[in-house]
Amino acid sequence: MVSRRVFALSTVGLGLLGLAHAIVTWPVAATIALFGGGAAIAFVAETLVVALGWLEHHVDPKVGGVPLYVLFGWTVVIYLAFQLALLVTDGWTAVVATAVVATAYDVLTDHRGVDDGHWTYTDDLSGPRYRGVPWWNYLGWLFISFLTAAVTVPFL
Repeated sequence: MVSRRVFALSTVGLGLLGLAHAIVTWPVAATIALFGGGAAIAFVAETLVVALGWLEHHVDPKVGGVPLYVLFGWTVVIYLAFQLALLVTDGWTAVVATAVVATAYDVLTDHRGVDDGHWTYTDDLSGPRYRGVPWWNYLGWLFISFLTAAVTVPFL
């Protein structure tokens, strides 16, 4: 199990590496849209889910119940998924592909955060769960990844 501090710092580090890569390879407006807009979109979504009592984070520091490292995690995963999508397509097809790739990544990894005690799903909603992660989390990843890529694509 990775300590919470190491987990948060490595997530922030990866986020900063992704941001640095975008700064040197993308137009400034696209970089701001993905990393600034994406962080804002993720923050609003995470704040809503925390306020509904469906998710509790266990890593500090937090604002509105949302750990700050999460904003780096969301954006770098979406950025990497977008970069992969742009290798094979462009435009709105890349937006859809980004959402699918980012969500697939979450399907493969989210349960590790639960198992390692970084967050807990506290909802009592009915519906399927995969390895302890509720269906609505994956729907959220699909939506937030799509929205973040959608606000970015006009600037590429």
